[in-house]
Amino acid sequence: MPEISRFYGIVIKMFFIQSEHNPPHIHAVYSDYTGALTIRTGEVMFGDLPAKAIHLVQEWIAANGEDLLSMWESQQLKKLPPLS
Repeated sequence: MPEISRFYGIVIKMFFIQSEHNPPHIHAVYSDYTGALTIRTGEVMFGDLPAKAIHLVQEWIAANGEDLLSMWESQQLKKLPPLS
């Protein structure tokens, strides 16, 4: 799974295969925790990320949502800036 961003110890990844399931989402890894969040709403689909990490990922999604949806649809990898 390609890494598209990294910030505050959180690694953001997205599958780039046609069989990846909807809704459009990203995967976040923080230490031993993982989770998947939807791109459109930032809702947690599954995982065990701590609340603080979820909040940071949701903030990052809000800032990069348009680029994330474009990547999901085109299946073209693009590195995105970290949350600062």
